[in-house]
Amino acid sequence: MKNFTLLLLVAGFCASANAADVKNGDKLHADNCTRCHDSSIYTRANKRVKTLPKLGTQVRMCKNNLGITWFDDEVEDVTVFLNKKYYHF
Repeated sequence: MKNFTLLLLVAGFCASANAADVKNGDKLHADNCTRCHDSSIYTRANKRVKTLPKLGTQVRMCKNNLGITWFDDEVEDVTVFLNKKYYHF
């Protein structure tokens, strides 16, 4: 059951990623994430993020830690932007 739930979560995220706004993700990233991160955090050899769902979790954690008031679709926009530009999952 746990694997099925994970599969549904990944499938749902992938489906919504197709509708994500990469340009908006780029802008949100530039306006918020670059306060703490430069591109070296995404390109380092020992990346902590190894999957697309983990990338979404990391974006959400950073958003919450900084008190950023993004909607779920904005979290997805940033996640898809980061994946397209750096991670390529």
